[in-house]
Order: sequence, then C-alpha cells, then structure tokens
Amino acid sequence: MSYLIKGAALPSGRRADIRIAGGALAEVGGPLTAGPGEAVVDAEGLVALPGLVDIHTHLREPGREDAETVLSGSRAAAAGGYTCVHAMANTNPVADTAGVVEQVWRLGRAAGYVDVRPVGAVSVGLQGLHLAELAAMARSAAQVRVFSDDGQCVWDPVLMRRALEYVKGFGAVVAQHAQEPRLTEGAQMHEGVVSSQVGLAGWPAVAEESIIARDVLLAEHVGSRLHVCHVSTAGSVEIIRWAKARRIDVTAEVTPHHLLLTDERARTYNPVFKVNPPLRSSDDAEAVRAALADGTLDVVGTDHAPHPREAKDCEWAAAAFGMTGLETALPIVHQLMVETGRMTWQDVAAAMSARPALIGRVADQGRPLAAGEPANLTLFDPSARWTVEPERLQTASGNTPVAGWELRGRTVATFWAGRATVLEGEVV
Repeated sequence: MSYLIKGAALPSGRRADIRIAGGALAEVGGPLTAGPGEAVVDAEGLVALPGLVDIHTHLREPGREDAETVLSGSRAAAAGGYTCVHAMANTNPVADTAGVVEQVWRLGRAAGYVDVRPVGAVSVGLQGLHLAELAAMARSAAQVRVFSDDGQCVWDPVLMRRALEYVKGFGAVVAQHAQEPRLTEGAQMHEGVVSSQVGLAGWPAVAEESIIARDVLLAEHVGSRLHVCHVSTAGSVEIIRWAKARRIDVTAEVTPHHLLLTDERARTYNPVFKVNPPLRSSDDAEAVRAALADGTLDVVGTDHAPHPREAKDCEWAAAAFGMTGLETALPIVHQLMVETGRMTWQDVAAAMSARPALIGRVADQGRPLAAGEPANLTLFDPSARWTVEPERLQTASGNTPVAGWELRGRTVATFWAGRATVLEGEVV
C-alpha cells in the first residue's frame, strides 16, 4: 500500500511530506499531492524519526511463553515505534545453536511487526565454560551479528578473550552483561545508604565497573568490538569515556529505567523495581543522562524483560529481576532528554535508531529519512499525554515500572518496510 504523510517534522526540524511506496521512501519534500488510492496520514505536529532499533530485548520465546512471545513482544515493539529488535539469548532452550536462532528469526518473520534479530549466546547454555557455535549462528539464515550471555556475565577472562577473537572473523560484536558474580552473591539492590536503611543486600558499583575495565582492555588487546549492556554507574561511564579516548572499539547502552529511576524506589519494597543491574543513586542517574547526551553512552537499549505476574507478585527477595520497556522508552527519552534540552531529535534518531543498527550490523535499519531509503519510519506526537495502564499495553506482561504514570509523548504510527504496523496509535 502507498501512503502520503503530510507535514511531518524531520529530526532536523524541517517540515516535509513523505511518500511511502514499494517498501521505500519514494519522495521526501513537498508539498506533495496524494495519488489515486493513496492513504493520507496527517502528521501536523508530529515528529518523523527513522524506525527505532532496540539492541537489547527479551522476547522469552522459546520456553517462557507465559511471560512473552515473539508475537506479543513484536506488537509491543511496534507500538513503541520500533522496526527492529535484537532478541536476547536467555530463552529455554538457550539460543546457543543455529537451530534455535533460526527458530526465533522465523517466528519474527511470521509475526510480521518488526525485524527480529536473534542474539546468539557466547557460551553453551550461558554457563560461561565453553564457546557456543558462534560461526554456525553467524552463517545461519538469522545471520547473527551480536553475541551475549546477557542475564549472566562472561566471567572467565580467557573465555571472553576467545569470544572477542572469534567474532572478529565475521564482523560481530560481543555484548557483555557486566557483573562480577562473586561480588553480587545474594545481592538485591544497589549498595548504598538506601540498602543499609531498608535491610536489603547491597550490589556494589564496582561489580559492574571491574568487568567493564577488564573487558575494554581485552578488546584493545584483541582488536575486536565490545558492547557494554545497561551501563548504570558513574564509574562505568568514566571507564568507557577513558576507553573511547584511547580509541578502543567499545560501544555502550543505557536503559530508560536507569535514566529515570533511582534506588529510592526500593523503599517501597515493590518488586517491580527489582532489576539487574539495580537502580542506582541519583548521582549515577545524572551521570548516565549526561553521558547519553554527550555520546559517551551510544544508545538507549530497553532491556525489555517481561515476567509473568507470579514472578513479581511476591516478596522482594523471591522476585525476578527485570522490567518491561518497549512501549515507554521513547516517551521517557523525550521527557528526560528532549524536553530538558539535553538532546535534539537528531540526537534521538542517532541513539535510538542509527547507532544501534550500526552496532547490530543491520544494513536496512537506522537509515536517514531520504528518498530511496527503506521505509522504516516512526511518527511521534510530543504533545500527547497518556497514562500507562499495564493491562492496555501490547506486551504480555505487566511489570512496567511506570504503571499509573502520565507520560508525555506517544507513538502515533510505525511503518516497517513500507507497511503500517501502527496507525492512529493502534497496532494494525
């Protein structure tokens, strides 16, 4: 189907009409006139962004369909303005073989809402003992280019070195969940004043920072690409800034919840705020906001981590780690970073589309909004106000940390490969 989007504001601020035809952006400029049978989308007051790309999503299928499926997660992604997501490997069975990553890839194609790019496990069964079949996953139909044991740290420096060496051959990247396991045994939340006051076992910042320091040195030694997942501390930011100054090939992400929330939320003992890595101090939250604004942290990754109700409807210590985030990420970034003047829409397009596509080596995503480019596009209304009601979200799980909050800004339309997946704020 052909669409004519009228009067959208491009990331540069320039207003333009956009014609989508044949899966591509046929024309960008204007004013343009609708052709016969062409659907017209009124984009007055809307911002047009390249389709968002999430470098860090948990879709749970296969094995944990009680929390999420590729279909429900894909619908949630489209509702949030995403046209591509990278599905993490901690499924059951683990995505550590060509067969499993191809299964996830085919489920994504069948769902038809976003480009689902499977992430392959670094180690067999996420156990950190032996390398998984990295080359077979890279050469499979899924063409895996991101490998991660996320949920677990690749704690063995020898195995991490071998993984970094191995993936160089096919231009892939190792995405590390930075968590020194011995320093976080039994940990429940950020180690600090709040943890001592509420009586929950602390999770020290150094557990994250020590692994990042080790891995950037390994990446420099090997000459390979490293991506650091969900950076959460001021110290981590400084290590990554130092590594980039040395021209080490490292990229890093921050989640919406680490931008927005702090460890003060643990005072409620509400397990929805239990996450890995934990919500940190206000100083840490300010540090990651500043680092996203200045480009030290390259991308926003949602770490969308759905769980069934019983995994969160329990006491804090027994609860699962993780929060959902695909449908609320862009409004949170808009509210914290754009409305405050810390980022422009061009910066948002880079951090939530172009750079994650580059990290994941997804050639047809994150492209500029120009004639001849693939028609992966999001229309966002920065003036919209909406209250987050978990039961009305597209994700199959309700563990959002912003339940009941009024957010500013909402996705109005999403187009993937020229096809509307969201129109007038509703998933098609």
